[in-house]
Amino acid sequence: MREYDLIVVGGGSGNMIFGPAFDGWKCAVIEEDRLGGTCMNRGCVPSKMFVVAADVANSARESHRLNVDAHFDHVDWPALRDRVFARIDPIHERGMHYRRANGIDVYESRARFVGPKVLEVDDEELTARHIVVAVGARPTLPRLPGLDSVPFHTSDTIMRIDQLPGSMVIIGGGYIAAEMAHVFSAFGTDVSLLQRGPRLLLAQDDDISARFTQLTSARMRVETGVFHELFTHANGRITITARVGTASSFEIHADTLLVATGREPNSDHLCAEAGGLELDDHGHVVVDRFQRTNVDGVWAFGDVANHYQLKHMANAEGRVVAHNLAHPDDLHSLAGTLVPAAVFADPQVASVGLTERDARAQGLDVVVNIKPYSDTAYGWALEDTTSFVKVVVDAGTRRILGAHIIGPNAALLLQPLVQAMTFGQTADQIAREVIYIHPALAEAVEQALLELP
Repeated sequence: MREYDLIVVGGGSGNMIFGPAFDGWKCAVIEEDRLGGTCMNRGCVPSKMFVVAADVANSARESHRLNVDAHFDHVDWPALRDRVFARIDPIHERGMHYRRANGIDVYESRARFVGPKVLEVDDEELTARHIVVAVGARPTLPRLPGLDSVPFHTSDTIMRIDQLPGSMVIIGGGYIAAEMAHVFSAFGTDVSLLQRGPRLLLAQDDDISARFTQLTSARMRVETGVFHELFTHANGRITITARVGTASSFEIHADTLLVATGREPNSDHLCAEAGGLELDDHGHVVVDRFQRTNVDGVWAFGDVANHYQLKHMANAEGRVVAHNLAHPDDLHSLAGTLVPAAVFADPQVASVGLTERDARAQGLDVVVNIKPYSDTAYGWALEDTTSFVKVVVDAGTRRILGAHIIGPNAALLLQPLVQAMTFGQTADQIAREVIYIHPALAEAVEQALLELP
């Protein structure tokens, strides 16, 4: 059995663990696919490169609102795809070379636990004083009748297709479905979104989810409350037979099918239970606030251990693990539980903290305000009539409990609210004790806070 001081299983955020603090340690990283993980290779990074191009296409289409005569002709999909992945793909080889050149062993195969703190890789057994589990998650494949008999894509593959499809059906209504619907519809694909729930982006605040569903439905076919009855494939076309509620069945035909119904942790691929690791009901590795598992010397973080499925959360947890490995007498935990997130669709959505629905369900006494972009000078410049900022505030303490934004630059506008919530500033403090640039779009945030009851 080969012994190490530190083995990191998973080369996404796990690859960031190594640093000067571990000089002199015998270390290894195990990654069965590509260094960089989901985010770099098939998630956050490439998708945003496609989103930026899609935003440009939509801006041209909508330029008439601003009395500008511009138009969208077409997208050179192969050139766009190749530009994106020519930037991304070399990172894997460079990363492996860098790790090996710095004395870290790199295993390019799947690892599995065969006992507590014992991993098997390519018929070789490895152990270590510390093992960090960071194997991430993968697309969930729902059990739908006939789905296994038709060709389909997931977020792992859809961005690498050879040609822009003429038509596409997307199963799902979360952030991946929303972003990919934006990308392909902006480029001219006839997109249909089929969502089991009553609205798109159901995890968002109800007002945000309703507005997003309304605006998306104006751009493409959106069916909510869908029950799938059959998937078939013939003559290069996919047919989905479905119904809404008790209504009669209908058929949708498409060249391409994208399944975007969520993600599940890769703990089963790792045989985590064989390693003695405790899992929750969803298959996530259970950790304490220091990212320790129930097995001494085994740590876990990222998508395999939390339900957020967000790269910035994995990065934050990874920094905690790296510190705690190097400083066992001074353990750190995440400073707080506020986890902001954004959906880079059209419109863009960003949120942090409690929704109004959740705050009221908890019995909290809250005041709420919604401020349209259109009430600000920059909103006038944008000719924006649909975007808004919503804040949920504790009526007694005036602390901000939640913030939710839909519209251009939502992710940027949210950040000062995240900071205010993190450091305990009240809504009145950041509304009245901060000077906001006029006529910047941030005035929508300022006015949402100033006008709170």
